[in-house]
Amino acid sequence: MQQLEPFFFIILMFAVFYFIVFRPQQKRMKEHKARLAAMRRGDTVVTAGGVIGKVVKVESAEEVVVEIAPNTQVRIVTSTVADVRSKGEPVKEPVATKKPANDAE
Repeated sequence: MQQLEPFFFIILMFAVFYFIVFRPQQKRMKEHKARLAAMRRGDTVVTAGGVIGKVVKVESAEEVVVEIAPNTQVRIVTSTVADVRSKGEPVKEPVATKKPANDAE
């Protein structure tokens, strides 16, 4: 029985590692793929390179046309889209810092 204890410990470590690391990552990937599949005209996207633009046309499941500036459209591969924001979703702004109190008032 003592010979099997290290074996059980290793199996336990793999199980914990699976539930802490792999499972949440698989869940995030599944959600990301669902967002890409639901991408439509008018959505705001952020590419892996940090370029923000608005989807003008969904060419195929692998390619979209994005407007990055007025009258400037580029074709991008959907696998390079890091985030998809819907039309109504506001842009995430940084938390405002507290303004110093003005003693003159």
